[in-house]
Amino acid sequence: MNEEIITATPVPEERRLDHADQVFGNYWWLAVEPTVFTFASKLSFEYNGGYWHFYELSNGFFFMAPADDSFEVISENGWQGTMSGDAFGICSCLYAYSHVSFSGSEELAEVCTRQYHLLREYMFEHDEVRAILAAVD
Repeated sequence: MNEEIITATPVPEERRLDHADQVFGNYWWLAVEPTVFTFASKLSFEYNGGYWHFYELSNGFFFMAPADDSFEVISENGWQGTMSGDAFGICSCLYAYSHVSFSGSEELAEVCTRQYHLLREYMFEHDEVRAILAAVD
């Protein structure tokens, strides 16, 4: 685990698309973003689309989280509980990055694996780390 505190900064509206493309390239639109939304739908029956905030972390990571305040979650491993939109976004991104890393593209696998581990570093500092870990383990 990193000893420095990792901070999250909202990506300004005018940089959203460019920022996601910088991290994932064309894979963002083709594989990553749709997979995040798919896992969000699988994790919560309450999720029905909507606006997502983009965040840039001080460790070089990118993640997104829905603007909604909270979600009832039932994860694939059977964990059930309520989590904030921020924690729900972290879970959805962790599931998606892991899944997409097995897509067959070596380049995409490398990017998603790196992003997955950078997000986990941030997750350990999150107030809802226990719920996130329970939902993704």
